[in-house]
Amino acid sequence: MIDVEEVRKVAHLARLQLEPSQEERFATQLSSILEYFEQLQELDTSDVTPTTRAIEINNVTRADELEFSSGRESLLAEAPSRDDDFFRVPQILSSE
Repeated sequence: MIDVEEVRKVAHLARLQLEPSQEERFATQLSSILEYFEQLQELDTSDVTPTTRAIEINNVTRADELEFSSGRESLLAEAPSRDDDFFRVPQILSSE
């Protein structure tokens, strides 16, 4: 199925540096995977509804609830450095 030369080509395209022992192992493993897909091709799936997941999942995020903060001054008091009513942060862009 897949030989070492094909593994080398794919590794090169993926910018992977493989040892010769890894190339041999991957050739064997990838061949096994492709053989399994060939077995799956033999199954009759004409009555199977296409899905995107094997099981149903629901969004598990929390509800968005409005909370009032304790005020601007208490938030600014937590800042490591401030300038009046603003947080002072290190400059990351050049002024030029």
